[in-house]
Amino acid sequence: MSVALPALKSKAWLSDFVLLAAIWGSSFLFMRLGAVEFGAIPTAAVRVAIAAAFLLPLLLLRGLGPELVKNWRRVFLVGLFNSGIPFACFAFALLSITTGLSAILNATVPMFGALVAWLWLKDKPNRSRLLGLLVGFAGVAMLAWDKATFKPDASGVAPGWAVLACLLACVCYALSASYTKRYLTGLPPLVTATGSQIGATLGLALPALWLWPARMPGPSAWLALLVVGVLCTAIAYILYFRLIETAGPARALAVTFVVPVFAVFYGVVFLAEAVTLWMLVCAAVIVCGTALSIGLLKVGR
Repeated sequence: MSVALPALKSKAWLSDFVLLAAIWGSSFLFMRLGAVEFGAIPTAAVRVAIAAAFLLPLLLLRGLGPELVKNWRRVFLVGLFNSGIPFACFAFALLSITTGLSAILNATVPMFGALVAWLWLKDKPNRSRLLGLLVGFAGVAMLAWDKATFKPDASGVAPGWAVLACLLACVCYALSASYTKRYLTGLPPLVTATGSQIGATLGLALPALWLWPARMPGPSAWLALLVVGVLCTAIAYILYFRLIETAGPARALAVTFVVPVFAVFYGVVFLAEAVTLWMLVCAAVIVCGTALSIGLLKVGR
């Protein structure tokens, strides 16, 4: 019994890992349901506003308000690049491409993160990680080529622009990660999470009001954004930071690879989306390249 308990405890992070992947995988589904009625920017604005309203009381109860006030400029800037712009980009993309394809493109975030860290923080990758960058970008090119049309479809949005929007979101995530590492190291995670959502809300407020739909969205769209704001943003952030503490950054980062599995499953079951063999092949190439680029896999292993 004394031997089994430590082993059990050492694997306790697995439940958080799977739960977080399942939650983030569902975010593409709920954003799709919201974006159809709200539009891209209002969807993102409502999502971050709900998350901020959920997290702010927790921050104040823990007495971390002064920390947020002290670092508000940098934290708010992170929020714009880590939540505001990416959420708007994905909401825009989900109007014309599937939730599964969006999630697969989202899996490139660690790869872009490695590239930005190399160029900005001078964190030069070794040959194995450099090969991973090349393989990962090849997978993205393969996937994007299949959608490389800029002719609007029935939704009024060209799939090519949707793919570029997803990649822009991934670049924003990567930039915010390096910025956080350089300027916000040591700041309590709840401060970063709360402040970033407030900053994203302020950044999107005016564009969202300008582009607010003329017809008030229905209850299902509001419910979808309530779920994505509370569950997929606020609670997911808390779960993610807890996973970093219990399992380490590398394992926490690897959750990105599992998210597309859940996203594809939800899309097939609830939206009747089709999954092609080419999409799965490209997904495998992207995941392998990303795993190499961040050091989770090494050539020869």
